[in-house]
Amino acid sequence: MRIAVIDLGTNTCNLLVAETVNNTYNILHQSKELVKLGDNKIKDNEISGDATLRAVKAFTKHIEVIDKLGASRVRAIATSAVRTADNKIHFLDKIGEECGCLVKVVSGEREAELIFKGVLLAFEEFNEPSVILDIGGGSNELILTQGKEMLWKESQPAGMARVIHTFDLSDPVTDSEIAQVQQFFIQNHGHAFKYCHKQKVETLIGCSGAFDTIADLIDGVEPGEKMRVTQNISLADFYEVFERLKKSTREERLKMKGMDMVRVDLIVPAVILIEKLISEIGIKRIIQTDFALREGVLYEMMNK
Repeated sequence: MRIAVIDLGTNTCNLLVAETVNNTYNILHQSKELVKLGDNKIKDNEISGDATLRAVKAFTKHIEVIDKLGASRVRAIATSAVRTADNKIHFLDKIGEECGCLVKVVSGEREAELIFKGVLLAFEEFNEPSVILDIGGGSNELILTQGKEMLWKESQPAGMARVIHTFDLSDPVTDSEIAQVQQFFIQNHGHAFKYCHKQKVETLIGCSGAFDTIADLIDGVEPGEKMRVTQNISLADFYEVFERLKKSTREERLKMKGMDMVRVDLIVPAVILIEKLISEIGIKRIIQTDFALREGVLYEMMNK
């Protein structure tokens, strides 16, 4: 059976198509389209007309791929930008009318559960207490896990699109602005930091776009060139990238090998969040994975 998952995020609309046989899978296709639902209207809890048009175009392209590959089961979900939008009903109706696609909006807690299942698909189990961090455009999810269990989770509307439209960041970002952004993350994720520190969590599992870009920058490969189920990132390598990015201008980031154009404006606040988590918790190991929300939906579809 062929399964397709469309994940409509705040920044990108992602597609995964897989072939499944007896609870095993083979990923046939992965792609993403830039939708920027988190444009300057996100601070007003609204999806703009331009963003709606971008989403319709993205769904149209994805459905063409789904039809070509012959996927018989399709599930489409939407996350933070849609669930907080006052005009979500109009937006979802538009997607349905133009693309014939029913999109289910998931809660922050449900998003965290799906991310956990996607990461579990990559790791199978977690040998020691670990915190999973998924950095999004609209929200961030932190999940504490050990063995095959999710011990604790949170989802906060503190994603990177919200950050860049809340703070007027300089180019490059200044030390005082970094301190402001760090305080913003403490306000939103401070409880999670304290809880993970109390549980003596030393392993950070990073999934989704920001961590993919960090790994690409370290490896010196173009976005999408290297697929990773899991990859270790040393603290030294992370801090080299962190220092490089926080000192960079937008123009300099555009020229970096490994920089995803989708991520060029969002990566600086993302690494500020990661560094704050590392220092607050006492993280000693970072493991990156390509697996996250889409793979979590795939996991559930295979097991139903």
